[in-house]
Amino acid sequence: MRFWQRSLSSPRNAGLALLHAYRATISHVYGDVCKYYPSCSAYSVGAVQQHGLVKGIAFTAARLARCHPWAQGGIDDVRPHRAFRHELTPHGFVVPSRKD
Repeated sequence: MRFWQRSLSSPRNAGLALLHAYRATISHVYGDVCKYYPSCSAYSVGAVQQHGLVKGIAFTAARLARCHPWAQGGIDDVRPHRAFRHELTPHGFVVPSRKD
């Protein structure tokens, strides 16, 4: 694995670790209250996996802005990245593809 590939996935995986910790602890306290599917925290995990930490946070912020009492809700999946060339570990972390 090249150094730059490993270093680019580090912030993404650090953000994913925080999101996984949130989903394992605080998210369970609230229960199933999200109007959208997947839930906002699951959407955030998918956005960071697909688009990286900075763009994933921006997508999550836009999703949270759409979540208000008058929102209709529904299915709102993360747009897949056109050039996503990574693999996901069984725990949802991003690693460079073995094909590269």
